[in-house]
Amino acid sequence: MNNDYQTLKNNSIDVQRDAIRSGAYQGHTAGLGQGLLQANLAIMPQEYALDFMRFCQRNPKPCPLTGVSDTGNPMMHTLGADIDIRSDVPAFNVYRDGVLAEEVADISALWQDDFVAFALGCSFTFEHALQRAGLNLWHIEQNATVPMFRSSIATTPAGVFSGPTVVSMRAVPEARVAEVAEISRRYPLAHGAPLHWGDPAEIGIEDIARPDWGDPAPVGAGEVPVFWACGVTPQAALETARLPICITHKPGYMLITDVSESAEIPDYRT
Repeated sequence: MNNDYQTLKNNSIDVQRDAIRSGAYQGHTAGLGQGLLQANLAIMPQEYALDFMRFCQRNPKPCPLTGVSDTGNPMMHTLGADIDIRSDVPAFNVYRDGVLAEEVADISALWQDDFVAFALGCSFTFEHALQRAGLNLWHIEQNATVPMFRSSIATTPAGVFSGPTVVSMRAVPEARVAEVAEISRRYPLAHGAPLHWGDPAEIGIEDIARPDWGDPAPVGAGEVPVFWACGVTPQAALETARLPICITHKPGYMLITDVSESAEIPDYRT
């Protein structure tokens, strides 16, 4: 079977997940898993898990917690009947002492009996709703990864975890910014409404053409850059925390769950 992005995008979640699990597809997941919640990942020793859960609770916009594994169990039963966190993500980042040490497509050989896996909501989820509303999303059309930036918006610390809020950016026609904000607000598990739109310098971004993660995306005439809280925020916090080992998704390469994108949690996250 052809496992290129354009072909997979039009296939079922079962086909997409099989391609990811087997290693046949190791690309980004924007546009995949239509109707389903996508998730960021943070996997760490149990010793640090409670403080990380506090970090998520104190920073619900960038870290909307959608699932937590049992200690040592790689199966994410609350997110799907057969989701194995070790293989069901196209690419992982492995951090050692806060430094990105390697990128791998499967973490079975790295799995530890004391690991706890956290799944955090992803903005790719509300992109489906934006597309249904007729919004063109450049990074999906160009088979690219959405640009992500470290902002000057600080997170609320918890234990060893602290750092800046990471934001993702999409260019939106100026006349539709309010509409886009209202659409994304309906998806609190996917970061909800934007944190900022307009001048990037107001949130500490010096050069919009040089993202910290992802690919540069143009802002055309009549468009406004719109910034959402991003689930890569924990990766910035993990660099500061300097855990002996921690594993995350590669930014843009998400876990596609079996949870409906319309799932709701209390309004305090919006």
